[in-house]
Amino acid sequence: MDQKAAGHKPVRPATGADGPGPVRPATAGAARPEPVPPPGEADRTVPRDRELPPAGAEVDLGYARLDVDRAARTGDPEVVYGAGKTPAQIVGAMGALARAHPDRPVLATRLSDEAREWCRRDLPGVTVDDVGRTATLGPPAPRNGLVAVVCAGTADLPVLRECAATVNVFGAHTDEIVDVGVAGLHRLLAQRDRIAACDVVVAVAGMEAALPSVLGGLVGLPLIAVPTSVGYGWHLDGLTAFLATLNTCAPGVLSVNVDNGFGAGVAAARIARRAGVAR
Repeated sequence: MDQKAAGHKPVRPATGADGPGPVRPATAGAARPEPVPPPGEADRTVPRDRELPPAGAEVDLGYARLDVDRAARTGDPEVVYGAGKTPAQIVGAMGALARAHPDRPVLATRLSDEAREWCRRDLPGVTVDDVGRTATLGPPAPRNGLVAVVCAGTADLPVLRECAATVNVFGAHTDEIVDVGVAGLHRLLAQRDRIAACDVVVAVAGMEAALPSVLGGLVGLPLIAVPTSVGYGWHLDGLTAFLATLNTCAPGVLSVNVDNGFGAGVAAARIARRAGVAR
């Protein structure tokens, strides 16, 4: 059918890294805004004067099709996974998502050193965490509920920080408790009341990953284990820790994949938000 005859506004092409691509509303007849191109090599600034995409739309940047309706469906917007993307693609995707959701923060994870520098330079107001390798853009999210993010050792901090950033962006508060592994059990016992006061616990641990099991016997909270790829000798890139969390004798311990602080943070935030509302 001829678009003009049907009364539709023609789609204007976007200039992406790999060619043109339209904004595709999921609902027929919805307004079609001009897509937001990613910054190029010559001009890396993020334009701020584009109209917002309609509800139910995706924004096609050529190298990525952003699900800007995800927040309406699930309560949380899409997150930019930085590994494998160029700095320009990361900055472009974050800028487009920030324009689509101007009232809430946008998160990017697993950012290289170069990508974090691009974010600092080209995204005004961005918050970059070099330890967690994350970047957050936009106003703080309203928060409800409290998540204890606990790690066994300092070597687990990158995963802990990724998890904490995710929890905050996904709408819950965090209490970060660092270096309380079972090699010094008294350190963990000294934090027992502090942890028990939270709504959810995320336990981040490498080596033999005993921390989640011990916590599972100390507190009666929803507990998410995050095994990490940290350890001496042949720990099989975290497989040893992963199997330990799956085989824990402590009841109620759930586990995500190795080093997946992001996945644990999403789940913990959603549980904590509900718990906070219930109180």
